[in-house]
Amino acid sequence: MPNALRVPVDRNDDDDTMPDPDFPLAGSSSLTLAPKDTTGAGSDEDDSDLDVLDEQEDLERTFELKNFSRHPESSGFQGSASRHRYQNANTEEEKFIQPRRNQNARSVLHTPDEERAVLRKLDRRLVLFMALLYMLSFLDRSNIGNARIAGLSRDLQLSSSQYEWLLTAFYITYILFEWMTLLYRIVPPHIYIAVCVASWGLIASMQSVATSFPALLVLRALLGISEAAFGPGVPFYLSFFFKREELALRTGLFISAAPLATSFASSLAWVITKLGEKSPIAPWRMLFLVEGFPSVVVAVFAWVYIPDSPGTAVFLTREERKLAKQRLRKERDVKGPSPEKKGLKGREVLQTLADPKCYLAAAMFFSCNVAFSSLPVFLPTIINEMGYSAITSQALSAPPYLVAFVVVILTAFLSDRYRTRSAFVCFHAILGACGYLIIAIAGLKKANALWRYAGIYPAATGFFSAITIIITWTINNQDSDSKKGTGVAMLNMIGQMGPLLGTRLYPDSDKPYYVKGMTVCAGFMVVVFVLSLGLRFILAAENRKSAVAYSRVENEDNEGLVIKGQSGTEEEQFQFML
Repeated sequence: MPNALRVPVDRNDDDDTMPDPDFPLAGSSSLTLAPKDTTGAGSDEDDSDLDVLDEQEDLERTFELKNFSRHPESSGFQGSASRHRYQNANTEEEKFIQPRRNQNARSVLHTPDEERAVLRKLDRRLVLFMALLYMLSFLDRSNIGNARIAGLSRDLQLSSSQYEWLLTAFYITYILFEWMTLLYRIVPPHIYIAVCVASWGLIASMQSVATSFPALLVLRALLGISEAAFGPGVPFYLSFFFKREELALRTGLFISAAPLATSFASSLAWVITKLGEKSPIAPWRMLFLVEGFPSVVVAVFAWVYIPDSPGTAVFLTREERKLAKQRLRKERDVKGPSPEKKGLKGREVLQTLADPKCYLAAAMFFSCNVAFSSLPVFLPTIINEMGYSAITSQALSAPPYLVAFVVVILTAFLSDRYRTRSAFVCFHAILGACGYLIIAIAGLKKANALWRYAGIYPAATGFFSAITIIITWTINNQDSDSKKGTGVAMLNMIGQMGPLLGTRLYPDSDKPYYVKGMTVCAGFMVVVFVLSLGLRFILAAENRKSAVAYSRVENEDNEGLVIKGQSGTEEEQFQFML
């Protein structure tokens, strides 16, 4: 009888995954593939195009069958990452029988270079586009500070209290509608995000025609709703595309758009104020219109361009979409849905709501937001009170945020590289506290304005960087999409109450030094430092407890971190990121 090949199969595999342990593999020049079995454990997967790619293509890539089909004697199946081993055997039939494979366990070989290429595309095409959208939203949110010294308060006859209510109205609705973060799992993101962008663009533009305090108050409240639906959920949305250890840098690129927007707003406000001096349109009205309407145009591109999941990214090739899904397979909770499947798990939502660690992270976010929300909208006024003209104050507001932009990206990169979050939160919390203390002490001593201006740099750098890592840390420490979405919603609903306090820290009665507001912000940044240390100790203790429990499980790997799941696939022990 002719020689053939037999494939001994690892007996530890799920019985549903492979057929009889020994099956013939002949050296025929024509290979016949059996039909794909769709009744296995993976039949509940969604039927996207990438999940039903031709099985022969997968097998040829994994087992290198192309050469074997032509030259069976020279193929040798060299370099395969499969656990199958091939050896000579005899058989009467010359045909290839395809093994049944669990769809959940199916994988395709890819090289590190291919994976890096996909990551670069996601960074350039997706992350930067989301950063652009966030920059537009933050621009429309915070430009009211520039509009104030460009004539808004004078033309609408706003008192200090009324201006504070304009800021507070935005954050009241922002907090009340934070739950909309969960809609990223229910509504297709390309539709959801495009509607949000168009909404805040129209509302921000309409501020340019406000003629009274009540009208502007209503518009600010509506702006809070549209932005609450978008910004807080973007890091959660990015977790559909990136691994845990990759998320901080991408969140950093996204959040860094905030200081970039603030510096851009200050520079643009300077230009508009200059032009508006000889224009029939008030500078503050032109400011709202010029900075608001571009969002409406960009919303059209968002509808077409933004993918709902790695498998629907139009800027990736078919193979790249497949690779983008495969690389995240181990990141998915074996009991949870893939990014392509919509919906939430009620039980996991309730578990997250009952988790004390989520409230600790939210308290940290609240403390950081006291500083994060107050300085951008008051900085032009603060600099103006240092003795500079309105136009010069607009220009001097930009440099601190440009420095913060660079530091945020560097911090996020290092945090991903060293796979730690708490160390960077602690460092930047202390840095921010020191910056605020410099401003407060310089005000008490009535020192030169240069000292107070210098303190703005570490203050802005500190709270922008800390905010970035806190958001990422929260997402990293949830093990399913339902928990991630709920955790982000809780983080923002509680954390965004900080601005209700932050926006009332700089009343006109405290000018020109605003010592009380600077001291309060410094105190809250110290609270961030203490809470981050506490959360690190709690997570470390839970990791040790979990490691001890897994060490008692039979058939664990040599590190005690992998066990067999109920579905027969390997399930990794979830470890909190410290």
